[in-house]
Amino acid sequence: MRWTKTMTMVEAHAEGEIGRIVTGGIGRLPGETILETLNWLNRDGQALRHFLVNEPRGFAQMSTCLLLPPKHPDADTAFVIMQGDKTHAMSGSNTICLVTVLLETGQIPMVEPKTSLVIDTASGLVKVDAECRDGKCQSVSLQLSDCYAERLDQAVDVPGYGTVSVDIAFGGIFYALVDASSLGLTIAPDQARALVAAGSAIHRAVNAQLDIRHPEFDGIEGLSYVMFTGFTADGEMQGATIMPPGRVDRSPCGTGNAARLAVMVARGDAQEGDAFVARSIINSRFDVSIEKVQDREGYPLITPRIKGRGWVHGIHQIGLDPDDPYPHGFTMSDCWGEAFDLLD
Repeated sequence: MRWTKTMTMVEAHAEGEIGRIVTGGIGRLPGETILETLNWLNRDGQALRHFLVNEPRGFAQMSTCLLLPPKHPDADTAFVIMQGDKTHAMSGSNTICLVTVLLETGQIPMVEPKTSLVIDTASGLVKVDAECRDGKCQSVSLQLSDCYAERLDQAVDVPGYGTVSVDIAFGGIFYALVDASSLGLTIAPDQARALVAAGSAIHRAVNAQLDIRHPEFDGIEGLSYVMFTGFTADGEMQGATIMPPGRVDRSPCGTGNAARLAVMVARGDAQEGDAFVARSIINSRFDVSIEKVQDREGYPLITPRIKGRGWVHGIHQIGLDPDDPYPHGFTMSDCWGEAFDLLD
């Protein structure tokens, strides 16, 4: 073997959404905080993301997460999430994958019946309780950092769709939440292409027309995803998060539902202590709840909890041959969709 770099990863999925956890081969990355590391990756470290995420070593329907040493003294571990468009600050499904991998591979000792730990992320500390039995991580419950609704019923002019009403909210990253029925769409597998087309158009329009920035976390700015919202026939929450350049999150989406809960509280449709079932486009399930609501400068700030399950399904290494003509990989619209303008 003559690879010039080698990386080891463990693959898992959380309710259908794949999260690959890179456990070795990264080396030390710049940054005194995880937020600084995130900003470096999005500014100067793009080659690492392209190598991991793009074909032929990666594929569209997944995230690749970098396991990092924590920078915060209260944290047990840290990570960032790499996807086709950029490196992201937080993801609920990927956190579930991360915890499942760490406990089931012994990188963090599993304590039964409950293992508790703290994860350092670019958008704050995430407190974790994992239910464990017979060596298996049965479920992962996440107390996310503070989330809030930034704008309600914001009108956005979307080419091809007219004026669309969106809610902008922060659930660890920024979302535009759109009622799927307002565009004549339903959240179902056979509607995935139509949802992606509409979501990509809304994504472009929101970022072109609105200035979205976190008030405390420098560099966490702009819309990350569009989440279409609705309800199942049984009245359970349902959502479909659209990820650049054109795919639907297979999980119910942890950060998306955190943003949705913040909007519900801001509207008076939910309050502290409320709990809901959230379903994905493939009917997988997260349990979501509102642990705390506090007032900050006239608007409600919520502490959400997201609970779901993860399963480890693979371990492998990837590397780079010095003659490989695609060291940074490539993307094609047959698998990645057509919204390449949303990629970096």
